[in-house]
Amino acid sequence: MSELSPYNTSLNFYKRFVTREVSVGVLKMGCSNPIRIQSMTTTDTMNTKATVDECIRLIHAGCELIRITAPSINEAQNLLNIKNELKKSGHNIPICADIHFTPNAAECAARVVEKVRINPGNFVDKKKFEHIEYTNSEYIEEIDRIREKFVPLIKICKEYGTALRIGTNHGSLSDRILSRYGDTPLGMVESAMEFIKICEEENYYNIVLSMKASNPLVMIQAYRLLVATMIKNQQNYPLHLGVTEAGDGEDGRIKSAIGIGALLEDGLGDTIRVSLTEPPELEIPVAKKLVEKYNKHISTIQQTEPSSEFNIQNLPYNPYEYNRTHTLKVKNIGLNNVPIVIGNLSLKQNVNPANLFAFGYQYAVSSDKWTLSDMAADYIYIGNNTSITFQLPGNIGIIQNAEEWLKEKKKQHYPLFNIHNYSQIQLHPDINFLLLTDLYANIDFQISQYNTVIILELNETFYNAGEARKYILKKLFQYKAPIILKYNANNQDEETFILDASKTLGALMCDGIGDGIFLENNYLSNIKLNTTAFNILQAIRSRITKTEYIACPSCGRTLFDLQETTQKIREKTHHLKGVKIGIMGCIVNGPGEMADADFGYVGTGNGKISLYKGKEIIKRNIPEANAVEELINLIKENGMWKDK
Repeated sequence: MSELSPYNTSLNFYKRFVTREVSVGVLKMGCSNPIRIQSMTTTDTMNTKATVDECIRLIHAGCELIRITAPSINEAQNLLNIKNELKKSGHNIPICADIHFTPNAAECAARVVEKVRINPGNFVDKKKFEHIEYTNSEYIEEIDRIREKFVPLIKICKEYGTALRIGTNHGSLSDRILSRYGDTPLGMVESAMEFIKICEEENYYNIVLSMKASNPLVMIQAYRLLVATMIKNQQNYPLHLGVTEAGDGEDGRIKSAIGIGALLEDGLGDTIRVSLTEPPELEIPVAKKLVEKYNKHISTIQQTEPSSEFNIQNLPYNPYEYNRTHTLKVKNIGLNNVPIVIGNLSLKQNVNPANLFAFGYQYAVSSDKWTLSDMAADYIYIGNNTSITFQLPGNIGIIQNAEEWLKEKKKQHYPLFNIHNYSQIQLHPDINFLLLTDLYANIDFQISQYNTVIILELNETFYNAGEARKYILKKLFQYKAPIILKYNANNQDEETFILDASKTLGALMCDGIGDGIFLENNYLSNIKLNTTAFNILQAIRSRITKTEYIACPSCGRTLFDLQETTQKIREKTHHLKGVKIGIMGCIVNGPGEMADADFGYVGTGNGKISLYKGKEIIKRNIPEANAVEELINLIKENGMWKDK
């Protein structure tokens, strides 16, 4: 694909994209500075004490930059009181004012704090979800209107030494951008570039850029396209990474790890925020774990030189559009089949029906029947165990080490080979598995193109997805065999394992590489490993097994208790497989930020909720006490409700 522009100097190894250094008060970001960690307060900005207390909790957790919402000029003015109180407490952390819709608040805040964030989609532009056909002259007139409103802020930022984040969000592109580019990563990039051009015309360069989305795939594509555009334009502004409205719990961490982690593996990113629907100080430990490797081991990671033979110009896929890479179909793996999940029972001495419960299978003795959950693993690896003697459910496959399999060749049992015995032992006529554990191993035998599935093992000792990507594309793709990505780490705590597995496997699967997941950790339960595998596939939208929640992390604009409300909605709707529900605290994060949600629950006033179907408002200003039931009624009216 020679027409593609590069988004970094190599896809084969980690090399950080070198950006210009930007000063945010005393904090330096970009260039060779560490990847900075930031978060956002959830308190009412006019409540000085509560906001200061929350800032101090964030500082103690390790936050380096705090964003505070300023929806009007009153909140912008109160930022000075917050700064002064923080200084009295001995804290000189830089503050970023978060601005939507109100240029006068941005101009006020730029005189007070170290950084201002604006959203090009709603800073000046219109957002009514109207499709408008512009002539070229009309389009230019709209840009001139933006320039007229935007330049005063730029001049203030220059005068006061204030940094500016131009933060585009997938769901809040203006009607003008949507009309010309659609709701696409390209539209996100073009929206930011219009504002960057005006900044550069004013000789202002203290800029940070972001391209946030609730869908990790869209987010990754937008950042890559942004960097490719900057390289083409000889620009190198620092990047703030984040998956917006990631949600809470494991889902929020997995989404964030996939989106942020995949870009960090690409060498992109100078500052990050993990957006969780939880107290903001809980975001910081997650962010620390995501950036730790890149901040501490840069010299080790950059040990390999890029190869000229393998770069973006000859990729077999488009890194700016998601498509599964084409592999052959082997039984139920590869081609158009959904990615599979493999579970591990190799440490069990004697496998019995109860052991399959962790993998989504439940056996009822009274009826002598199996029931399957939506998260039922497709294959179970039993290692050197003898073949299973009880009656298996018909859709599950058992993987044994090849020598053990040879003894009985039992129904629904399939062999796992290694690089040494693959060509020495008789193959199964339907499906065989080949385990590869060395990214630099030479395969000196022909892999059967019709019945072999490769299991490629990665673990915490591999520094980046670039090495795996290079090995897969250079060595394995020629066979067209399906590839299962295995992540093995036995010395990690639960959260670290989930983050690293999501980042490592997600970085490859977001490029369309991988036909399944196999997680292994001897210290985590099989239930946890199984649900995590399915949750990773859900996050990249490649295998949907449950309801998806697009929940904003709360801020000073939020009009109800997001954490409590999210849990209430989850309790009522968690069984609606494939339904996407947006839960937004205010109209700023409302119909636009929900992006591709099926239904939306949006705060529109104190104690008032509006409900959406897609981006269309259906019911306005419902009392909060009735809103969850009204949401359920809306889902029912649209034929997407199922009883538990």
